[in-house]
Amino acid sequence: MDLWVAIAGFGVGVVVGLTGMGGGALMTPLLVLVFGVPPLSAVSSDLVAGAIMKPFGGAVHMRRGTVDKRLVLWLCVGSIPAAFAGVFVAKAVDGEGMSHVIQSLLGAALLVAAAGLVVKAWFGLRDQARAAADPSLREVVEGALARVRVRIIPTVLVGAVGGLVVGVTSVGSGSLIVIALMALYPALRPQQLVGTDLVQAVPLVGAAALAHLLFGDFQLALTVALVVGAVPGVLLGAAVSSRAPGGLIRAALTVVLTASGLKLLGASTVAVGVTTAVLVALIPAVWVLARRHHGLPLRTSPVPAARTPTEPALADQVPAT
Repeated sequence: MDLWVAIAGFGVGVVVGLTGMGGGALMTPLLVLVFGVPPLSAVSSDLVAGAIMKPFGGAVHMRRGTVDKRLVLWLCVGSIPAAFAGVFVAKAVDGEGMSHVIQSLLGAALLVAAAGLVVKAWFGLRDQARAAADPSLREVVEGALARVRVRIIPTVLVGAVGGLVVGVTSVGSGSLIVIALMALYPALRPQQLVGTDLVQAVPLVGAAALAHLLFGDFQLALTVALVVGAVPGVLLGAAVSSRAPGGLIRAALTVVLTASGLKLLGASTVAVGVTTAVLVALIPAVWVLARRHHGLPLRTSPVPAARTPTEPALADQVPAT
């Protein structure tokens, strides 16, 4: 077993658990470009490792209640058969050419989604400033989970497209479907977005992994190394994600979307690494400046705990003058 592959698996596992995306978009290029694994072997082994890794992260979110099971059901209706069929499509057509086109389109979509997250965060700060100035505008309690109306046909189509892409390239079980969920259900909180995406990816990746076990180029030693590192990584990332503030998860999503998009568009590993480091350094400073621009405190005040009936208010303890 390659120790460095296990360490890389741990890092990718943390990203997957934290953001719900990045498994195929980060791990497959790492295996091919850094460790010299043949592309088909990288896709097959990464998918099998993902099928073992993702249930651990999904279980954490299920226990915390940050999964919309109705969305998971309808996504799987489209994704499971499409993921299995994607392997046969890749073999029937020019797999390398199709994979290149799909990855380029997906890379562009990831960069657009990252920009969309930044814009959404800016308008979110504006709305917070308005709510602080006028308490009557407060409609959503921070931390409350949203219940959305499921749009069945678009959700099934999203699952089918995502499943097909995953079957061909191993990329998209998290990144592509996260983008679609953000567009279809903007009311979903970040914790729900990550949790729902992780759970729906379990049967999706499982179907694609089964097809690659039967018809791909699965390597047992490579997969074991990935799993040994990825399982503790995804548990750690999911535990942080299900408890972390929404702003932290949105920042992590922005970094992962940008890095994955650049890699899929053919950027060098050095360029992706430098860009990621710059984003990690700049995002906190930009966030502080944005909050100051909107006149918001750098820290949100905690919601005071509810008083028990036997605990008098401070005003009740002060004698009237």
